[in-house]
Amino acid sequence: MGPEPLALTMDIAITTDEFLRFRKLIYDESGISLSDQKQSLVASRLSKRMRELGLMTFTEYYEQVTSDPTREEFVRLLDLISTNKTDFFREAKHFEFLRERILPELAGEKRIRIWSSACSTGEEPYTIAMTLYEGVSDPSQWDFQVLASDLSTRVLAKAAAGVYSEDRFRDVPPDVLRRHFLRGRGEQAGAYKVKPHLAQMIRFRRLNLMNDQFPIQAPLDLVFCRNVMIYFDRPTQGRLVNKFHRYLKPGGYLFIGHSESLQWVEHPFKLLAPTIYQKER
Repeated sequence: MGPEPLALTMDIAITTDEFLRFRKLIYDESGISLSDQKQSLVASRLSKRMRELGLMTFTEYYEQVTSDPTREEFVRLLDLISTNKTDFFREAKHFEFLRERILPELAGEKRIRIWSSACSTGEEPYTIAMTLYEGVSDPSQWDFQVLASDLSTRVLAKAAAGVYSEDRFRDVPPDVLRRHFLRGRGEQAGAYKVKPHLAQMIRFRRLNLMNDQFPIQAPLDLVFCRNVMIYFDRPTQGRLVNKFHRYLKPGGYLFIGHSESLQWVEHPFKLLAPTIYQKER
């Protein structure tokens, strides 16, 4: 007898009206803009979750999402719709700029405030922390603070735990990895956990970038907002970038993703290099 044929699971059908309801909900709550062409993608990415819940129509799922007082199902929906792919030292030129340009500028005050505004599972803020620690001669003399935020409670929990599989560190030099992460043994073999000196530099919190105000007091030296604005339409991008401008100190910096541009967005920043912007001093 030959192998049994694979059973193909079909996506649950989504009507145009159902798609439009989800599109409006997602846009209003998160700023993510879905084009008409994303209707089949939405059906594909949400069908498995709906089957787990025993739901057969998108109207049923919409009612479950909007009636959940904990908002956990909406967060799950966003995780499925958006991509949380990230790596340590992704788009390395930003970390080189931080080490070679920004840290020397702040050497006199030895104090830096950085916001990783869409931190996902934590690779970005931990890379920021490693860059800061490795970029100065005596880290104990510096006041490093990194705020790491995301809309998803699920990715924030993983980020705060600070545990990653070995394959996540392919772009991290071995000596840097040894200094900042503990190698797992026994049942934890193949995993690495962030060391306390790095973890204490970072504060994780849930934050929605669509809010009018952010719970941030100190003026920031640098904001990372990378590979997020690709999900937003231009008006949303403009509002967000101008909010970042308010929270940066004069001369502060904004980093965006390599596939992003503010060319068509009205904003007050000065372009220093592709994806690197500065607030006027």
